[in-house]
Parts: sequence; structure tokens; C-alpha cells
Amino acid sequence: MLDSSFEPQRILAVDDNAFTLRIVQHTLEQAGFQVVTAVSGQDALKLINRHGIPHLALVDLHMPIMSGFEFCHAVREFSDMPIIMLTAANTEETIIKGLEQYAEDYIIKPFSPSELVARVKRVLRRIDDYSYTNESTTRIDDNLMVDFPKREALVNGTPVSLTPTEAKLLYILVRNAGRIVTTEFLLNRIWPMQDAQEDRLHVHVHRLRRKIESNPNEPTYIVAERGTGYRFVLNEEPSF
Repeated sequence: MLDSSFEPQRILAVDDNAFTLRIVQHTLEQAGFQVVTAVSGQDALKLINRHGIPHLALVDLHMPIMSGFEFCHAVREFSDMPIIMLTAANTEETIIKGLEQYAEDYIIKPFSPSELVARVKRVLRRIDDYSYTNESTTRIDDNLMVDFPKREALVNGTPVSLTPTEAKLLYILVRNAGRIVTTEFLLNRIWPMQDAQEDRLHVHVHRLRRKIESNPNEPTYIVAERGTGYRFVLNEEPSF
């Protein structure tokens, strides 16, 4: 894996308005981010499948064929990518739905470029000030690779399908590799609209271990930290 500490974080902007995309791209590139753009939710999903999951997405709501909410729902089927809504839709009901179900923040058009940069930086700091190279497949080590958009792990050369919950759980753990992720954080991120209990999380962790661990009873990747949460252990640097 190349040293990604000097690589800019990648932002995906999704909007069917070309003028808005140009402003967003110019503003964020001036602030040091790498920006990729898509004019529809379908194109955005294709970019993610081809190039990997970006660090954050800015998403318009009212787009043809696939709405912003539908795109966000699709993304949540395989990851916990931070999302900021960037839209002219400003009804209270829409804002609340966006913030409760999908988005870390909500910016109403027209927007201030400096405010856009500040909000993007704030969300990245709050979710995780992580920096890695995004590729279509995440190589954990010689025995494990993960294609998150396809919800598929390659375990010792054998493809293994992951459920949406398993993919999202694994994504969060890998993104925070080497650090303890608390049970409370995992419950809130995986089931934001539900009053999920710790036992429910344990079931999904157990099922995920059975799929990716050589010995699920003595896990080497997903390690429980008693009374706190879980930690994803790396024996070597991952390649994202």
C-alpha cells in the first residue's frame, strides 16, 4: 500500500445541475480535496463500484430516476460513508428525514463556498479524520480482500457474500482498523432509526466472523474489547 497520509481525501459530488457541480468541485479542490462528480445517482454508484468508496459524498435530493434519498439508501447497503445533503429542498420534514436517516449535515442552496468547506471538514473530523487510498477492492492481507460495493469478501481465494448489515459493520471496523469501536457507536451507525440492543450486534458479529475468520472461536480480525466494543486487527497495512 502506498503511503496515503499525503493523498487528498476524496469527495463525491452528486447533482444533476452542472453549474452546481462546477462550483462544488472548484471550491473543494481549492481547499485541498480531490473531487469526483456525477450527474445522477446511477452514475455515482457506478463510480463507487469502479473506484471505491470516497471519504464523503455531497448529494442533491431532486434528481431524475434515482432521488438523493434512494442513492443514500443504496450506499447504506454496503457502507457507512459520510453524506452531506446539498439541496434546495428546505421543508422541515425533508430536512429531518435526511438528518435522521442518512446525512451528517444538510446544506441548503444557494450556499456559501467557505461554509461548504467548513462543513465538509467538520463532518470528516467528527466521523473520523482518517486518510486512506480508496480502491474498488480493499486488500486486508494475503487471506482476505473485500469488495464493499459488491458486498463480497474473498477469503483464502473463495468468494463469500455479505449481507448489507455485515458489509456495513465490516466497513466501519476496517475504516477504524487498530482502534476500538464502541458498541454504542456501532448500534447508532448500523441501526440509526431503531432502538437496537447489544445482543443484536453480537449476532451479526458472530455471523461475520464465521464468514471471514479461519477460526471464528479464536478470531484474529474482529476482536472483542470486553465491556467496550470491537477492534479490527491488522497484521499488515491494508490496501484500499
